[in-house]
Amino acid sequence: MPRHATALVAALLAGAACFGETAHAAPATPDAATKPAPESPKSQKPEPVILANHKAVYDLSLASSGGTRSVESARGRIVIDFKGDVCRGYTMQTRQVTVLESGESGGRTSDLRNTTFEGGEARDFRFRTVTVLNGQPSPAVDGTADANGDAFKIRLKEPKKEQVSAAGPVLFPSLHMRRLVQAARAGETTMSAKVFDGSDDGKKVYDTLAIIGRRATGPANAAASDRDKPLHEGAMASVSHWPVTLSYFTQGEGERTPIYTLTFDLYENGVSGALKLDYGDFAILGDMTRLDLDKAPDKPCAP
Repeated sequence: MPRHATALVAALLAGAACFGETAHAAPATPDAATKPAPESPKSQKPEPVILANHKAVYDLSLASSGGTRSVESARGRIVIDFKGDVCRGYTMQTRQVTVLESGESGGRTSDLRNTTFEGGEARDFRFRTVTVLNGQPSPAVDGTADANGDAFKIRLKEPKKEQVSAAGPVLFPSLHMRRLVQAARAGETTMSAKVFDGSDDGKKVYDTLAIIGRRATGPANAAASDRDKPLHEGAMASVSHWPVTLSYFTQGEGERTPIYTLTFDLYENGVSGALKLDYGDFAILGDMTRLDLDKAPDKPCAP
């Protein structure tokens, strides 16, 4: 979602969290999610990662359900509009409508609208989220965050003025995405980082652990051509991509289980496909049905 993929997570989480918080076992060693990402073994400066300006539409459906708070059906749609570059900063607008049906808790419909801006140097971040649940609006979450090395501060304007500090370094979503692509290009199989995306109550920094698979070229999911059709066509059909499993943890020490786990195909330009969000009790699929790509620049901008 992004979310990009890591930004997309925030939108999916807000819609799905209504039904449960149980998660499956973590694919991590006790403190893996608190260690910084390893440096690339290559001595030369890596090629810059240019995230594609794009608008993507994902249709949601139920992948699996079980446990004590099972979901019987899920449907909905996510629309993501991502713009920007390292010179101008990155803006993302997300709208997600999700309908979940459960025999125990009944139906829930959430309509989430999220807008974020991340500075090109990934030191400043602005976020605003408005959610309507079953027709009733919740208080908006509106604030800013600043990342400066080991110092990280969140300043909330709504629902009430509040300031929160956390130990850094902390990555914002677009920088996290670029770091994931760099790690994948370098052949690294894991990457851990602290990430802040403004989701939930706007005060949480998450430990994350990414497991990165082998590089692939050509259309993804060729055997399942009914899914993610826009990624099988045109320029995207030849873009390199990697299967990624990204787990989100609450901060802490020792072995933990993830709050949720996102699996997706990470494309070299930051586009995500083959989405699956697993909460343990249930999992949701995201099928890309539309992708509008802006024309790529002739060369990277010079900040």
